[in-house]
Amino acid sequence: MSHLVETKFNTRTVATLGMLIALNVVISIFFHIPIPMTHGYINLCDAGIFIAALIFGRRGGVIVGGASGLLLDLLLGYPQYMFFSLIAHGLEGWLAGYLGAGKSRGRQIAALATGTVVMVLGYFITDSLLYTLATGLVGVPTNLIQGAAGAVLAFPIVAGISPFVKARLKM
Repeated sequence: MSHLVETKFNTRTVATLGMLIALNVVISIFFHIPIPMTHGYINLCDAGIFIAALIFGRRGGVIVGGASGLLLDLLLGYPQYMFFSLIAHGLEGWLAGYLGAGKSRGRQIAALATGTVVMVLGYFITDSLLYTLATGLVGVPTNLIQGAAGAVLAFPIVAGISPFVKARLKM
């Protein structure tokens, strides 16, 4: 799978990433749970970010992560989080792709865990800046659950679709 990471983006890859962003946003809009204490919500966005990161590497991870996070906040009525989500989810996707794309299963699991920790830290800082330190702390467990659920969903999906994506995108 390491050849997936080294390949330059072509039109088909860019279109696939665009569809992944759209699918990620739509699924996350329909499956989100507002958390009043943090002024945020739990969603499935991380699953799509991790799928893109493990298949397309760091560039795919940052594109899907940043765009999905920003668009989701805008469309769900959380504009105060848009640019923070662009950074937190973009960095999450970049790190997961950099550390896990084309690597062994163990390295992929470590990459997903690292991406989750970075996302949780990003939202802890965001909630603390926008609201209070207590709000940031309250968000840590819910963001950990969200990231872990995304990793648990993404890992077997990536294992199952990687051969098909490779063939379809002619990478």
